[in-house]
Amino acid sequence: MELTENRKRNIILGISALFVAVNSVLIAFEVYWFSLFPAAILLLLLYFLSMERVFLLVTFLVPLSVVVDVKEFGMSISLPTEPLLIGMLLILLLKFFHRNPFNRKVWSHPVSVIIILQIIWMLMTSITSEIPLVSFKYVISRLWFVVPVYFFGILVFKEPKRVRQFLLLFLIPLAGVVIYTTYQHALRGFNGKAAHWVMDPFFNDHTAYGAILSMFLPVAVAFILDREGYSRSVRLLFLILGVIITTGVLLSVSRAAWVSVVAALAFFIILRFRIKAKFLALGFLGILALLFVFQSSIIDRMEKNRNESKETDFAAHAKSVSNITTDPSNLERLNRWKAGFRMFADRPFWGWGPGTYQFVYAPYQNSADLTIISTNAGDLGNIHSEYIGPLCDSGVIGALLMLALVFTVLNVAQKIFHRNNMDMRVYRYLMAVFLGLTTYFVHGFLNNFLDTDKASIPFWGFIAILVAAGLYPETAAPEKST
Repeated sequence: MELTENRKRNIILGISALFVAVNSVLIAFEVYWFSLFPAAILLLLLYFLSMERVFLLVTFLVPLSVVVDVKEFGMSISLPTEPLLIGMLLILLLKFFHRNPFNRKVWSHPVSVIIILQIIWMLMTSITSEIPLVSFKYVISRLWFVVPVYFFGILVFKEPKRVRQFLLLFLIPLAGVVIYTTYQHALRGFNGKAAHWVMDPFFNDHTAYGAILSMFLPVAVAFILDREGYSRSVRLLFLILGVIITTGVLLSVSRAAWVSVVAALAFFIILRFRIKAKFLALGFLGILALLFVFQSSIIDRMEKNRNESKETDFAAHAKSVSNITTDPSNLERLNRWKAGFRMFADRPFWGWGPGTYQFVYAPYQNSADLTIISTNAGDLGNIHSEYIGPLCDSGVIGALLMLALVFTVLNVAQKIFHRNNMDMRVYRYLMAVFLGLTTYFVHGFLNNFLDTDKASIPFWGFIAILVAAGLYPETAAPEKST
């Protein structure tokens, strides 16, 4: 029997009235979860009708997400983003087995091949792991970042407007977090110690906060300069966003963030003047050679540096980057790295298992390297390096795959920017994405955050944008004004 419009309306009203009645009774008995039922239904429909919108919703929520400990499962989870990503992962796997949404170009791309090899090797080293349960959890969490954000992201970013939407949907709430953090910091008179935690509950510490802000500083600049796409009044709003992000970077008092921004400027000069890869390689090898030849003089100079980190004195704080004698933060990093290399020496091929470093490194600390912030509990951060971490967790192959990923992405970006007659607007956004990514590549020498949604979403998303620009001509084609 065909439903008339009146009958359809009456059914909807009846279901709505029933929901209100049932929910009212449950609330009277202090049962509140049923109130989320309509939102859950709408979200479920969104998964099947428009996965792209779920992807963009997750992007918007990431800066606002909060980490919650789930004691029953012995893990932490970021709400609401990670459950949404898990849902995306499950739907994408169903689609993959039913009808593969990814074409051969995506799977065979060099970056994709390296990422797949990373996952496979992580699974293999999870079997030989010191703590297999921890390792398999770690690999599964990597999957719900990589599959929805990188592999599905490549398909999303085929449309040029989706690139700007992704960037803007992350940038706006991130600016909101900066405003909240700066306000909390101001209430405490911009106290140096408070700078380490005033971003709570959105970020767990100032280093992660500074790292993500650094990634989006070039993005904010790209929006400010976009005369082709936005009016002067809109770009004025973008300028305000840019000032907010810049303020956040400075007040984060993260030395690694500051260094990464300077490094991004160097990468911009290299690409802007189209310096060839072979000259870059020669320059890099030359720097390594100089460091090796003059290592004694350099270490001697660093040991004489007594500038300790002072959050209230930007100049002293910046100079303390090379203080390896008295600065506790730097000394603790060296302690963690030394412990990591000792671990690697014991298990050079298989490693100790993905995600296990913080649980097993304590016996590998040397008493002479311990600092006032050292711990044996594994509760004060990880190894502080995206490059040494895989070396400990997955052995030499894990480290080589991470380096291969970085250099392959750099090569992909160089090929994109060496194209002739690229549209200036497209060039600007792709350059912003690349520079944001390079800030994290540099930051990765001093910290590691890819086990968090805050870093993983922009990291894998930025890589997906560059890969999409290389694979699909329409992604790098001139865009219409918005």
